[in-house]
Amino acid sequence: MLTKLTLTIEESVVEKAKDYARGKSKSVSRIVEEYLKNLSEGSGSPISSDAIKSPITDSLTGMFADGGKDYKTMLEEAREERYG
Repeated sequence: MLTKLTLTIEESVVEKAKDYARGKSKSVSRIVEEYLKNLSEGSGSPISSDAIKSPITDSLTGMFADGGKDYKTMLEEAREERYG
């Protein structure tokens, strides 16, 4: 069964992902699904980013200047900025 998932992603990243997908004759949805499937099929332990090699994820690595903040902190700051 297919389920719809909404993601908020920088427009330039979406365009690069679409170009990459077009070159592979796949949809962005298919590529994301395959990536998430690879993550979830680990041996019970998280897969390090070094273990997964993909041109698109490699090209996106380091794209965001997070200043070493963890995801939770970044999410809280984004919510604060958006909702005040």
